[in-house]
Formats: sequence, structure tokens, C-alpha cells
Amino acid sequence: MSVNKVILIGNVGKDPEVRYFDDNSAKANFSLATSERGYTMANGTVVPERTEWHNIVCWRGLAQIVEKYVKKGDPLYIEGKIRTRSYDDQNGVKRYVTEINADNIEFLSRRSNNEGGYQGADNTSQASNPIPTQQPTQTTAPTTPNLGSDEGVDDLPF
Repeated sequence: MSVNKVILIGNVGKDPEVRYFDDNSAKANFSLATSERGYTMANGTVVPERTEWHNIVCWRGLAQIVEKYVKKGDPLYIEGKIRTRSYDDQNGVKRYVTEINADNIEFLSRRSNNEGGYQGADNTSQASNPIPTQQPTQTTAPTTPNLGSDEGVDDLPF
């Protein structure tokens, strides 16, 4: 058995490039940056921040959604599969490209000016169905069975 599953959370590096084919199917390509924070080790060695760039590919309906809503800088959650393809360049040298074929994309919200909602392409915050803030209600403690009797006690060892 084998598994090919990738989960990425990062920021879009450039606006998606979308192509439509003769059968009206769509393909979107864009880059996604993921970063690991830098840190200083106990002995004083500084490890700098490291950024990885990923080539993301979306097909059909997902590509059309990406075309409409994804812009450079947007934070995204992406699930997909790693695919490697090859091609011959102008000089006949075989080149390899590793891509993430996205199966699922979720838009992570970007909050600004203390407002909720996703920062849309027009840079205006759109609060959609804001969640009201509520104070937790006081609840009574659950009652425990009387362990002195057989009521509420079973034969399970846990």
C-alpha cells in the first residue's frame, strides 16, 4: 500500500495563470510559499528562516474557482498529490518539474481593521456570517454514580 498526499498552508506567490482547452476544461497554475521560522539554538547558532516554493496545479472546476478568487498574497490551505513530469528543453535536455496537483483548496481568512471575513480581490473586507461572541454559560457539574452500589458500575476494566 502507498499514499501520495500533501497538505500545505502558505501564501500565494503570484496571480494564477489559467488556460482553457478545446473541450472547455481549465487548468490553473500558481506558486505557493511555505516558510519555517528561523531560530537560535542553545549554543548560539542562528538558523535562518527557510522558504519553500511549490508549483500548484488545479484542473476543471477548481481551476475556475482559483481564477475568480485567488490572488497574490492570499493565505491558502491546499490538499493534493505530488506529481513529477518531464519535458525536453530547447537544447534537447530532459528537465523535470515537481508539482502539487490540488484536490482541495480552502481559503484562510485574513482579518484587517478588527473586522472578520476574507480580504477579497477588491481589498475590501467582506464579513460573511460573523460569529457572535458569547460568554460561556454556567453549567452544573455532572453527577457521578454512587460507586458504593452496583448502580452505574459495569464490568469493563476502564
